[in-house]
Amino acid sequence: MADASFDIVSKLDRQEVDNALSQAAREIATRFDFKGTGASIEWKGEQAIEITASADDRASAVLSVFQDKLIKRDQSLKILDASEPRQSGQVSNIDITLKEGISSEDAKKISKLIRDEGPKGVKAQVQGDELRVSSKKRDDLQAIQQLVKSQDYDFAVQFTNYR
Repeated sequence: MADASFDIVSKLDRQEVDNALSQAAREIATRFDFKGTGASIEWKGEQAIEITASADDRASAVLSVFQDKLIKRDQSLKILDASEPRQSGQVSNIDITLKEGISSEDAKKISKLIRDEGPKGVKAQVQGDELRVSSKKRDDLQAIQQLVKSQDYDFAVQFTNYR
């Protein structure tokens, strides 16, 4: 019998992020506490979002509205890398970059964790920005998924290609 395997990846669902952004923009346009503050949220390129408002606290409030919309759409907040609010003339800006993919250092950390604490006979190999985990027993793979989920990484983790 061939080895069973799955991939550990860190991907974002761009459509869900886009939907969350447009919902947040609609809510900001209609909410009373944002009237007259010039608050807005919009795409700035492919992997970046920009929040603008008249004050730092309003910009932070826009960010929290956007985070709420992401949570409702089952997106991890670990995909966001938000800067601190910074004043630029009359406007306060927050730049958000979207993080995707597992860096090679993080992949090495995960594979070391699997080697040290996982069941014997489980192999992990780095393939670009993802990690393939394989074993002869499916139960071992499920134990690895629980082990990886229990860790607190600074990036979102999903499991794909379970075979």
